[in-house]
Amino acid sequence: MWNNIEERKLDIQFFHVGMGFRRRVRMFSLDASTQQAREIHFRPELFKYNDAGVDTRQLEGQSDLGFAGFRVFKAPELARRDIVAFLGASYFRAVDSTYQYGLSARGLAVDTFTDTPEEFPDFTSFWFETVKGDATVFTVYALLDSPSITGAYKFTIHCQDTQVIMDVENHLYARKDIKQLGIAPMTSMFSCGNNERRMCDTIHPQIHDSDRLSMWLGNGEWVCRPLNNPQKLQFNAFQDKNPRGFGLLQLDRDFSHYQDVMGWYNKRPSLWVEPRNQWGKGAVSLMEIPTTGETLDNIVCFWQPEKAVKAGDELDFRYRLYWSAQPPVSTPLARVLATRTGMGGFPEGWAPGEHYPDKWARRFAIDFVGGDLKAAAPRGIEPVITLSSGEAKQIEILYVEPFDGYRILFDWYPTTDSTDPVEMRLFLRCQGEAISETWLYQYFPPAADKRNYVDDRIMK
Repeated sequence: MWNNIEERKLDIQFFHVGMGFRRRVRMFSLDASTQQAREIHFRPELFKYNDAGVDTRQLEGQSDLGFAGFRVFKAPELARRDIVAFLGASYFRAVDSTYQYGLSARGLAVDTFTDTPEEFPDFTSFWFETVKGDATVFTVYALLDSPSITGAYKFTIHCQDTQVIMDVENHLYARKDIKQLGIAPMTSMFSCGNNERRMCDTIHPQIHDSDRLSMWLGNGEWVCRPLNNPQKLQFNAFQDKNPRGFGLLQLDRDFSHYQDVMGWYNKRPSLWVEPRNQWGKGAVSLMEIPTTGETLDNIVCFWQPEKAVKAGDELDFRYRLYWSAQPPVSTPLARVLATRTGMGGFPEGWAPGEHYPDKWARRFAIDFVGGDLKAAAPRGIEPVITLSSGEAKQIEILYVEPFDGYRILFDWYPTTDSTDPVEMRLFLRCQGEAISETWLYQYFPPAADKRNYVDDRIMK
């Protein structure tokens, strides 16, 4: 779109309608000084069809065909590798310095987890302010529309060397009562990781776009919630008031932990949301959907206002999105490095061989790094564990030199036959003061008749 600007550092290309993206999206060029808009009409010569098998004669004169979306390129990779893409409904995404796409964001989520069908609003039109040649920041306006709600959006997109930052402003108008409104929604994938091995029967140790939900609560508390691939759909809401930030993060960047030369999950960006006005009371909502593979997104996260949305309501939200390898802020306390689970009921270093423990248990290992752990160690580090059911036993604290941090071990023993999810909470304390972020986890115990240790080998 900006190929007539000399020495430009940014450019826009449009997506052709087709396949699963057949809805017409209108594009406009906006003169920043005069605010005059000029519509950009579809023309076949804007695209290279090559061997697509498309008879371009049928496209002649189709000026009202529109486009499916757009993508952004930045020098020195103009026309080669895009860094931002808006395509399909209100979906959009961006990359960090690795040029590897991962999770997606949306303009809005409507009735994601209610007794009514989910509604997917569409961005129907975009207006692009013309940039100067050396600019690495541009502004695009968008109109969002759906049966229940409409909205005007302003995106100021900063295309930096190591990350993409988006300043988002929206004004929403509800046409109908809405049971559940999701602000700053994001969609990701978690098939398996250190904590969830059920679906990892491949050569890849881990398969996920994001490994955790991180939250910086309004009261200053930092929370780490590792993601799951549950056996049945789970929806959790973490109550808060005026959140300082939240996001789905991919902090494990070690290739050896994924061994994937196609998906490159070690290069996928994190996405952090930073509210820029007062959001009031509500909840960071997390939905985890069972998935059997890596091609279907099964993680949804958004902010849900506490106040119900009624027809005629007008709402304004401002927030900043950071697409980067690391979030822009992190806790000054010790943070969770990794979560692992496995067979329990035995001393570390004595994994069962011929004899299994008498009682079934599940072991959890949570690694903490950073903060004041080293200074706190001589004074005593205390793991504070809270469980919604069952008991925590064999609690250990181990210093682990390879990652220069501490591993907290405990075994969970069931006290009932219930298979209801077990809510787990852990943080580290030293002389009465918290010295780590809070680890939250949801564990799904097996049925009572499955709580045994099985060895399929024939022992001689």
